[in-house]
Amino acid sequence: ANKENKSTPPRDAPPPTPITKGINLSATPIVKKEKRQISSRYNVSKNCELTPLPPLNERNSSNNANRNIASTATPLNNQKLLNTGQCQNGNEGNFNSGGGGIVGSDVTTLNSASDGKANAIGAGGLMTQTLQQITGSPGRARDRNIFHSPSSSPAAVQLPLLRETPTNEREELFIQKLRQCCTLFDFSEPLSDLKWKEVKRAALHEMVEYLSNQNGVITETIYPEAINMFAVNLFRTLPPSSNPNGAEFDPEEDEPTLESSWPHLQFVYELFLRFLESPDFQPNIAKRYIDHHFVLQLLELFDSEDPRERDFLKTVLHRIYGKFLGLRAFIRKQINNVFYRFIYETEHHNGIAELLEILGSIINGFALPLKEEHKQFLLKVLLPLHKAKSLSVYHPQLTYCVVQFLEKDPSLAEPVIKSLLKFWPKTHSPKEVMFLNELEELLDVIEPAEFQKVMVPLFRQIAKCVSSPHFQVAERALYYWNNEYIMSLISDNSQVILPIMFPALNRNSKTHWNKTIHGLIYNALKLFMEMNQRLFDECSKNYRQEKQM
Repeated sequence: ANKENKSTPPRDAPPPTPITKGINLSATPIVKKEKRQISSRYNVSKNCELTPLPPLNERNSSNNANRNIASTATPLNNQKLLNTGQCQNGNEGNFNSGGGGIVGSDVTTLNSASDGKANAIGAGGLMTQTLQQITGSPGRARDRNIFHSPSSSPAAVQLPLLRETPTNEREELFIQKLRQCCTLFDFSEPLSDLKWKEVKRAALHEMVEYLSNQNGVITETIYPEAINMFAVNLFRTLPPSSNPNGAEFDPEEDEPTLESSWPHLQFVYELFLRFLESPDFQPNIAKRYIDHHFVLQLLELFDSEDPRERDFLKTVLHRIYGKFLGLRAFIRKQINNVFYRFIYETEHHNGIAELLEILGSIINGFALPLKEEHKQFLLKVLLPLHKAKSLSVYHPQLTYCVVQFLEKDPSLAEPVIKSLLKFWPKTHSPKEVMFLNELEELLDVIEPAEFQKVMVPLFRQIAKCVSSPHFQVAERALYYWNNEYIMSLISDNSQVILPIMFPALNRNSKTHWNKTIHGLIYNALKLFMEMNQRLFDECSKNYRQEKQM
C-alpha cells in the first residue's frame, strides 16, 4: 500500500486537489461498494503461482546500475504463497527436520595468517568465535569473507568449464565447484587475492547460468553440497548498527552501509534462488537440510544494512515458505518474534519492511474463516507496530497487511480503527499524515454497519486534524470529502457526523492561517449543506448560541 500525497512544501503531504463543485448527495442512495483496486505496489493477490526470476542478464544489469547506491526494496512478485490451493487453517503439512541440516558438514577455509594449511570447520560453527580465532577481530560482518586463498591450497584451482566437460562428469565437477566456492576471502582489502576472487566469482556465475539453462542438474547428492555452500557464504554475524540510537533511517537522505563482499554474495543469492526455483528441486529431499536452524539463521540476516541483500532475502524466504509446507507455521512464529523484539525491546531492525512484505503475501493466502491466532497476530503484533519511531520506513507494507485483514474479515474494522485512534500521534505531524493515509484506505473497504460502530470517535479525531495548525495534516483530513465512498457513508450518517464536524469546520474557515485550507473547508461545508440543509441550519444556529454564551 504505497500512498503518496501533497502539493509544494514537504514531501509527506497529499497532492493538491482542486476544489470541485459540490455533489448533491441528499437524494442519492449509498454508492454501491465494489472491491477497490488496491493502488499498492505490494498487492500480491493477482498471481497464484510463484513466478521465476527474470533472466540473469536483466538482474545483473539492474544490480550493476545500483551497485554504488542504495536501492529501495522492490516488492515481491505479487503472488500468493501457496502450493496447492489456499493455506488451509490448521493443516499445513507435517514438518520433518530430517538429518539436522548442514551442521556437522565440513568446509575448507584458508587462514592468511598461517602457512597455507587448510582448516576443517563445521559449517554450523562458522560464527563469531571462529572469526575471532582466524582474524583477531570480534566477528565483523564486513570481514565475513575474510580468508585469503594462497595458490598452494587445493581449493585454489581453476576448474574446467561445465559446458566443456563430458556429460557423465558434470555432476562431479559441479560438486567440486560448490566445494571450491566454500573458500572465503577478505574483501576489506580490495587488492588482495584478486585472481582467486575472480575465480570464485566466475565459478558462481557459471553455476547460475548452468542451473538456469540445464535440466536434471539437481540430483540427490547435490542437495547437501549446495545448501552447505549457501550456508557457509551467507550465514555470519552482522556488525553493530552504524547508527543504533540516532535518528531514524531515511532511505531518501541517508546512505546505507553496503556489504563489501557483495561481488560474491550476489551470485550466491542468485544461485540459491535458481536452486529453489528449478523444476528439478524436490522439497522432500531438501527439507533434510533446510530446517528450523537454517530458517533461523536466514531470518537473522534480515537485519543487514545492505538493502540489496534484504531484497534477495525477501525473495528467498518467500520461496521457502511457498515450497516447504512444514516450515510455514515456524516461519510465521519466528517473524512474530522478530516483531516482538522490535516493538517491545530494541525498536531497531533493518528488515521490518521486507518481513511485512512477505507477510502481506502470506495473509493474502489465509483461508476463511480466519483462525484466532491470525486475529491475535493483527491485534498484538501488526497494530502495535504503529507505535515505533521508524514507522515511515515500513508504513506502506504495514498498511497493506492491515487492509488485507479487513478485506478477509470486515468485523475486524472496529478493533483496528480503535487501535489506530489509541496510537494516534500527538506531536509528530508527518506521522499523523501517515495515519490519515492509512485510515482512508481502511474506510475504502469498511462495511456500512462496521462504520457506524466507530464513526463517533473517528470523526472526533478527524475534527481535531481539520483544526491542526500544521496545514498538511488539515489538508489530508479534508481530502476525505473528495472520496466518493466515504462521502456516501457520511451522507447516510449525517445526523451524527455533521454536529461533530461543524464547529471545527466553521471555526477554521475563518481562523486557519492557510488559504488552501479555507477553500477545502468551504467545499466540505457546501457538501454538508447540500446533504441536509435543515440539519446544517440547526448546527449553525447552535454554534452561534454556544459562541455567545
